Amino acid sequence: MKIKTQELNENIIEAVDNVKDIVKADKWALKYHIMPEVGWLNDPNGLCYFKGEYHVFYQYCPLDANGGLKFWAHYKSKNLLKWENLGIALYPDSEFDKDGVYSGSALVEGEELYLFYTGNVKEEGNHDYVLTGRHQNVICVKSIDGINFGEKTVVLTNKDFPKNFTLHVRDPKVWKEANDYYMVLGGRGKDNKGYILLYKSKDMMVWEIQSIPAGGVDALGYMWECPDFFTLEKRDVLIISPQGISAKGHLYNNIYQSGYMIGNFDKDKNNFNYDKFIELDRGFDFYAPQTFLDNKGRRIMIAWMGLTDVTDYINPTIENHWQHALTIPRVLFIKNEKLIQMPCVETEELRKNHIAYKMRINKEKKFRELNGDVFELKLNIDQLVGDFQLIMRNDCKLTFSSHKKIFELSLGQSGYGRNNRQVQLDKLKSLWIFSDTSSIEIFINSGEEVFTTRFYQCGENEGVKIICNGIVSIDKWDII
Repeated sequence: MKIKTQELNENIIEAVDNVKDIVKADKWALKYHIMPEVGWLNDPNGLCYFKGEYHVFYQYCPLDANGGLKFWAHYKSKNLLKWENLGIALYPDSEFDKDGVYSGSALVEGEELYLFYTGNVKEEGNHDYVLTGRHQNVICVKSIDGINFGEKTVVLTNKDFPKNFTLHVRDPKVWKEANDYYMVLGGRGKDNKGYILLYKSKDMMVWEIQSIPAGGVDALGYMWECPDFFTLEKRDVLIISPQGISAKGHLYNNIYQSGYMIGNFDKDKNNFNYDKFIELDRGFDFYAPQTFLDNKGRRIMIAWMGLTDVTDYINPTIENHWQHALTIPRVLFIKNEKLIQMPCVETEELRKNHIAYKMRINKEKKFRELNGDVFELKLNIDQLVGDFQLIMRNDCKLTFSSHKKIFELSLGQSGYGRNNRQVQLDKLKSLWIFSDTSSIEIFINSGEEVFTTRFYQCGENEGVKIICNGIVSIDKWDII
């Protein structure tokens, strides 16, 4: 039964109208990333290619830039570059999702699009909302045009989850194999360890638990959110966003992590066998990634360029009534048992004003002409003796220590509390950087490692400075 839909719409229209011009005028508003029209953005959801267009949904709170009641907002594109804002697709307007439309996925079946998501319900009273007081309903909704959605159908409720789990079971990712449908959910066991639950269905409506194929690892946190499963280059890949992992040197330095496991499901899908968990992105602002297969056969990933519950750094955009964004689309590959991320080739269509160099640098070189804040920068390090450092946008420093074999991103005042992040790296061969007004995405060694961060430039931009002893090739484009 619909509840308060009209009231919600009226509140949202008023909230958007009151501040949308302020958001548009914000100097930190992004130029080529998906960001909210107003308010708060978090997890990307329902990513798919349907009837000739790419669709991106995301969790959205238009009423408060600090977050709150969650909806699903909706964008579509023909080329992964220019996105059309379609407004709100899903509202928390039923008794099964009244406290939030939480994360989920999409499944394209012929001429129909199915969305699966978690409907959040909280009971009033004295509850911890872990063992009592919460309902996590898996809900399915169908569309024939990708824009208008039909009635909501609840396909799983708390009673369908194992008894040894808490009430934190959510974020369905659904796919099809042969004539069967599968769903993975992230969960928190009563032993305070994270798990994956696997369900199977013949019709997408009646689901039965198949197994708990992964989880229960002491060192991998108390909750596994936003699971994603796919097969790539004949290997099975499981992506999770675990909460509660302790920092270990340069590993796991964010409050919550996102990473992957490459392995194999056994033939009965009772166990997912893998060697290790690897972080997907080493930067400050990356969480809840989701992937989909497009019409070209590419496995594409988009993530939330942000984090929740962060206490040691901030986003000044809150003052202008918006917060967070999504990463650029990244194409995934496997190489040497690692998941490789590369910017989608479509980004080349954004390029203008090409500048190119190839030169030997003996100590340091400042390129004042490589300035601006919205650009693409590619460097190939053809020869390097000793260490390497690149400084851009005043106080963003990228440093490689050949002795320690450490690559580091360090930020000054422009990080608004973000300081440094590191990764072990045997050799620095290339850097590929996408800079927007308030974000930077850095692809190292053709996507072997990636750093994503929000960045709010302070001080004068004096171009790019490189300090090294070697031969460097540089290509730079402004981005329209």
